[in-house]
Amino acid sequence: MSEKCPNCYGQGYNITETGPCPKCSGVVGAAKPKSINLMELSEKNLDSFVSGVCDVCGGTGIYEKKEKCEECRGKGETYNCTRCGKQIPYLNNNGEEICNACASSGCVHKLDNSCDYNDLTSGKLYIGCVDGVVENLGAFVKLNDGIKGLLHEKNFDSACSSMTKGDEIIIQIKNINRSGRDVKLDLVPKRLSKYELIEVEKEFPLTSVADMTQKDNGKTVKFAGEVLQVKQTGGPTIFTISDETGQVPCAGFSTAGQRSYPEIDAGMAVSAVGEINIRDGAIQIELLSLKPLAEDEAAELIQKIEAAVDKRAEAYDIPFLVESEILEKLKPAMLQAAKEIRKAIFRSRPIILRHHADADGITSAIAIERAILPLIREAGGPDAEHRAYRRSPSKAPFYELMDVVKDVSYAVEDEIRFGQPMPLIVMVDNGSTDEDVPAYKHTQVYGMDVVVIDHHHPHESADEYLIAHVNPYHVGGDFGLTAGMLCVETARMIRPEVSDEIIHLAAVAGVGDRADSPECVQYINMVADKYPLEELKKMALSLDYEQYWLKFGAGVGIVDDILDLRDHETHTRLINMLTEQANSMIQGQLEVCLPNVKMTELKSGAILNTIDVEKFAHKFTFPPPGKTSGEIHDIMCNQKYIDKPVITLGLGPDFAVIRSKKVLMNIPQIVRELREELIGSGVNGGGHLVVGSIKFVEGAADVVIPRLIEKLAEADVEK
Repeated sequence: MSEKCPNCYGQGYNITETGPCPKCSGVVGAAKPKSINLMELSEKNLDSFVSGVCDVCGGTGIYEKKEKCEECRGKGETYNCTRCGKQIPYLNNNGEEICNACASSGCVHKLDNSCDYNDLTSGKLYIGCVDGVVENLGAFVKLNDGIKGLLHEKNFDSACSSMTKGDEIIIQIKNINRSGRDVKLDLVPKRLSKYELIEVEKEFPLTSVADMTQKDNGKTVKFAGEVLQVKQTGGPTIFTISDETGQVPCAGFSTAGQRSYPEIDAGMAVSAVGEINIRDGAIQIELLSLKPLAEDEAAELIQKIEAAVDKRAEAYDIPFLVESEILEKLKPAMLQAAKEIRKAIFRSRPIILRHHADADGITSAIAIERAILPLIREAGGPDAEHRAYRRSPSKAPFYELMDVVKDVSYAVEDEIRFGQPMPLIVMVDNGSTDEDVPAYKHTQVYGMDVVVIDHHHPHESADEYLIAHVNPYHVGGDFGLTAGMLCVETARMIRPEVSDEIIHLAAVAGVGDRADSPECVQYINMVADKYPLEELKKMALSLDYEQYWLKFGAGVGIVDDILDLRDHETHTRLINMLTEQANSMIQGQLEVCLPNVKMTELKSGAILNTIDVEKFAHKFTFPPPGKTSGEIHDIMCNQKYIDKPVITLGLGPDFAVIRSKKVLMNIPQIVRELREELIGSGVNGGGHLVVGSIKFVEGAADVVIPRLIEKLAEADVEK
């Protein structure tokens, strides 16, 4: 940038002498001579004569001697050298604000991969890499991945004879020969002991991810963003980069299977230049350049991205499908859970969806799954769901150590192999109790955040480890509002378009969990035209039956068919077949068990039914002990003791399954009391207040079971 010359104040000259005008004797105005030879007058003097103004002083009467300013060479303006800061009177031959001394002392240019042949200038110095030496010809020198020239053997200096592939060399472009699209560079070597390296990057207008479209295929773009993930494939390195408008995969390639841009890691703010390409119907950037931003620029950009993602992740505050005071009170917590899930998707963070392995847990998970999968594909590409999402059932009604160790192990392995960030764990129909805390301590160590949507009786110790927790007990509700119902409504907050697809899952969840609540009645009535109650029962039983055989498998596709989320004819045939098989096996189990049920009336007036499912039930088959105890309990309540409070205990060598009706007990509290009272018995477990299970060491059964029955006898009953 030019400035007024400080020596002449922008005039281009300096006044060195002043005094009275020698021609007009200092008289202001014209001082015409008495006689004059007009033939001897110059044009200027003639004009002066005619106008009557002195041609020496201009009529001022004062003579000034002026000399051209040496500082600016008479131009009135100067420049500061951009390298040394010295004042210079003019731009150099290349139009740069660099003094001749700096220009000749060694200014070497390093070309970014975004540069092409049009960015080269003859006479300039560049740093390159020897790409190969050919005998009797010379050396080919790469100035970047797309620019190559020949250093002819005739131009070799003494040091060139020892050059090998991969050596760095400073060259000067002697000539640029263009013939159509072909460009040939004539290079000469330069040996500089001291030089300044200037990085040259082609100027592109900054664009945003949201503005990139498939119509721009082949266009070179520049954008800035945060690296969310770095994944090494057998070919290129894939960088997932996000700005405040979205994210895009970017492919960097050096050698097949070798890490490109090894200095770039996840979490860094970068400037990227690349060409838009369409891969599998989605945009991918073929990188030409990828550089980290300066610290202040990086902090500002990441702050912008965080704010934009936070705003974009806001859940949809929409009306509930049913009228419910409890749901209305839970809405803030549900919106928070939905937001955390949406934020994970927009940050390309993997999601592990954990659910209890029963009808309520499965419908809970499928409702969330149906909402998030389109968003995952939209954010990360068509195959994103295979690397960024996993659904896993949990056999126990809490997050077992066996499950969390698997999740942590897979997550750490994915981080090491593929650069995946640590996942968000979403627990549904699970996760609220004190029994979950040991697992949460594992997730906390590795930075795996946890969101819980559950209806089991919560314990405050779990909240320390959760970033969102939806539970009806927090607002005066109970287990009658099932996890499936909560997840259907939360899924709609994540993506409202999913509503019609999953509305019946809330009814299936309620039927499967035998929910007794006004919300359950509303959900069942809402879908009664398409799915009568008998159909809902078939779906719930089919889920329980199929999940038993799946064990820890997710049952992808099969579960969708049971819930009528794919082909309706397949759904109908499947649930009829599964229901028939399940009922047959249940009936066979009951025929064995019912004659061996022992009945006792407790002092509270409740009827206690006990069955030793280890001795008087088929083992390792459907129905398992919990389901067997539930079926026995239903028969006792609906056929033998219709209006009485009933407790059913399914007893094994080291466990007890508890089912109850009209008995005001608190199973999680009973578990804690037994653990404190019976030291060495290894008591743990939990569940709902009136439905759950207890585990203990087998040798303590003779102590734990009698004390458990005593506590059940002390519980009040409904009148």
